[in-house]
Amino acid sequence: MSQAFASFREFYPYYLSEHSNQTCRRLHFVGSCIVLGFVAAAIVTLNAWWLLAALFSGYAFAWVGHFFFEKNKPATFKYPFYSFAGDWVMFKDMLTGRIRL
Repeated sequence: MSQAFASFREFYPYYLSEHSNQTCRRLHFVGSCIVLGFVAAAIVTLNAWWLLAALFSGYAFAWVGHFFFEKNKPATFKYPFYSFAGDWVMFKDMLTGRIRL
């Protein structure tokens, strides 16, 4: 049964618990870096196909991390909006050293 969250602040600890495996977190980090690169390429080249590549690569790296290393289903399936925000907050937390990369 899905847990209900009243806010992102409530959701984020759950999100982090679903990313306890270091390899999974690293794959999320790499995928997010590639997403940023592809979004930049879309802006520079004015070619929207890069946005499709960004979407595919971001989810591909994350889902490999979940299915093969974390051994759970991505939170995206139950909480798509909070999960998307969680990806970027976790990325920032890894960049700043709050979460071990």
